[in-house]
Amino acid sequence: MRALIYDVHGNVLALTAVLADADAQGAGEYFVGGDVALFGPWPEATVDRLGELSPATWIRGNGERWTADPGAAPEPVRPATAAAREALGSALVEDLDALPESADLGDGTRAWHGSPVSDVRSFTPKPGDDEAELLDGVGERRLIFGHTHLPFARTSAGGVELVNPGSVGMPLDGDHRAAYALLHDDGSIEHRRVAYDHGAVSAALRERYGDATWLAAPLHRFTHARFEPR
Repeated sequence: MRALIYDVHGNVLALTAVLADADAQGAGEYFVGGDVALFGPWPEATVDRLGELSPATWIRGNGERWTADPGAAPEPVRPATAAAREALGSALVEDLDALPESADLGDGTRAWHGSPVSDVRSFTPKPGDDEAELLDGVGERRLIFGHTHLPFARTSAGGVELVNPGSVGMPLDGDHRAAYALLHDDGSIEHRRVAYDHGAVSAALRERYGDATWLAAPLHRFTHARFEPR
């Protein structure tokens, strides 16, 4: 059984809770789907903890790509990528950027960070207008992906099973509990949520980075588990 871990975003508290739950469920393998360090208060500890997992398959997310190449990131995000790069060190940043964009998980299942088209374009709980484009040329029966931090599973109009395990470190569906999924040996997917001390994340972020101008957006997301105020 494999634990599917996406979008940890430097939140080692959530990661620790998820790994304890996965261990209790009997997970023996791990898949790390990108965006492991950017925006969170514990980037180094998060990468170190993930590095202890074995056997584990990793892919790159847009967070790793942006941290290695800040010019590719949206302007408001660039100071955050600089902070992550300083914390991790250039060698580790380059190693994370060199990870593959996708991975074959067997049994007709392939994993991406966002979609086969882009690491910043992904599927949504209800079909979007661009879904046919995102699935153009896909031959697998199932795609695993993250990026939107919204856990769901559904089948596309063309019969492709779409699975988002959700975000371990920064859920954006209004539920603060860490989200991940288990890929069982029979091929079934089990979504799971794990409670942890989510209030400590915002406090740690403020303590580490003070009044940095880039903090407003991640603080809101860690605090409210929402992308935008509502």
